[in-house]
Amino acid sequence: MKVQTPPSPRPAHLLTGSEVSLPGGVMAHLHYKYSLLSSEAEEYRKRPLPLQLDYAPLGVFAVLEVERELQHPRATPLSFLRRPRLYSFIFGLAVIFLIMASYVLSSERKGLLLTPSPYHVDPSLNPSTLPFNVSSNRDHAHMTEMLHQIVSRVDFSPRKLPDLRTLVHSEPHMFSVIPQHFLPDVKNPCWYEQLSGNVSANPYRRNLYSLYSRQSRAAFQYLQNSFRKHLLLRDGRFFRIRCLPYFYIIGQPKCGTTDLYDRLRLHPDVRVTTLKEPHWWTRKRFGIIRPSDGLHARYPVEDYLDLFDLPAHQIQNRLLANRSRGSNHANIIIGEASASTMWDNNAWAYIYDNATEAEPPFLIQDFIHALQPQARFIAILRDPVERLYSDYLYFGIANKSLEDFHEKVWESVQLFHGCLQESSMRACVYNSSLNNAMPVRLQVGLYVVYVLDWLSVFGRDQLLVLRLEDHAADRRLSMHRVFQFLQLGPLSEQKEAEISRRPASNTRRLADKNLGPMLPLTRELLSGFYSPFNRKLANVLRDDAFLWNTHSRTGQRNR
Repeated sequence: MKVQTPPSPRPAHLLTGSEVSLPGGVMAHLHYKYSLLSSEAEEYRKRPLPLQLDYAPLGVFAVLEVERELQHPRATPLSFLRRPRLYSFIFGLAVIFLIMASYVLSSERKGLLLTPSPYHVDPSLNPSTLPFNVSSNRDHAHMTEMLHQIVSRVDFSPRKLPDLRTLVHSEPHMFSVIPQHFLPDVKNPCWYEQLSGNVSANPYRRNLYSLYSRQSRAAFQYLQNSFRKHLLLRDGRFFRIRCLPYFYIIGQPKCGTTDLYDRLRLHPDVRVTTLKEPHWWTRKRFGIIRPSDGLHARYPVEDYLDLFDLPAHQIQNRLLANRSRGSNHANIIIGEASASTMWDNNAWAYIYDNATEAEPPFLIQDFIHALQPQARFIAILRDPVERLYSDYLYFGIANKSLEDFHEKVWESVQLFHGCLQESSMRACVYNSSLNNAMPVRLQVGLYVVYVLDWLSVFGRDQLLVLRLEDHAADRRLSMHRVFQFLQLGPLSEQKEAEISRRPASNTRRLADKNLGPMLPLTRELLSGFYSPFNRKLANVLRDDAFLWNTHSRTGQRNR
């Protein structure tokens, strides 16, 4: 069932739109007045998120407040004799503190449990005798029984869709910045924005993405230097072009998104940002830099739009050049590839307590659909069993081993099983406390849950789902499917060969390759866990290749 998006009401004090005739006689859609000196975005950036925590007791390292009133006795001629003992005592405390801090920081638990998980490992198992060390039929039967219970509770009931008014109310600033209509002669979603104030000021001086790296700072410095020459002057007013992506590579992690992104950017009509994964929709707009670092300043939508200014300028140049030749269309499209977009909705728990609602009241795709109902999405997937192992090898810090991976998988399966005893399947998939508690990202491989939720608001023709196995086996055919999906023109044989023969990106490190394949028992456990989800995915996509029920691992063990 598709969401019918009625025209959203825009508060008059937030939106002042108009139409202005730009070079070539076209009437361009203009949006709100944007001031380079405005503090609205700054106020949004500083606005704290309401954070609700469970009332479970916090650990000793969660909150530590010490208040001391130092007593200063009168100095005496002999007081200096006591100072060595005092210094020794202070030094001892410092050493103890450093040891404790080192222990905490070296812990393999990277997740920040803002809400402690209520789900625990099965207490009937001794952690020192996990199944990889146990050959008894009793322990294997326990694993089989747990998988059977999980499969029996798998449910794919449709979710409740939020209405547009609720979405606008939850993100009023975002909806005030992005217009309802885009330039009619541009394939990519773009619009013109009126400027006010000092147009010579640096519009990127507060952009938080500029703090990412030296490369980001250099990119924004270039934009600053060329900003003014890309402004359009009409009737004494300045306008800047703004754009959103035409397409999104939405997932999944360790499934070939980087390789797909690097090949797509070689197409002459495709533009991308220097930052492959902005993670704005899922994390930055909530103030999440890294999931383990807690909350920071929120990235306003203006910071996200700034990332596309360079390709936006190229679109404008192409549009103006084409009009001088009698053509009124620009075919350049912009894309971004945040691999968290498809699945990561953990931020909802920072706004809504998990106890208030069983499932998130809205998902990332609800907001994108409200703003870009015609957007296109590409998801590239792989055997979820291999994806999880690759994820462990790539993101694991230290002490990686086959046994350690097995332990983490078994603990995660038990935690997921514990959640299913109390909540629905979708509630567990989107439960941020559970996701933070699991030592491996088991939930990322439940592809069909995310595919169904994306298809609840977007049409099937707007979502292209690829398999990494197919992409690795025949990159030429895979890229041809992508270009066709994005409605891009044909390429010369030379350009097509350049794109398809490009070396693979982001392959597995040599040290991780030397670890070898996972334990057979681990594979059996994960295959049993993912099989009902794979069956449903194959049914939804009408393609049995998504069962991943063969032993062929072509092209995926090196990633």
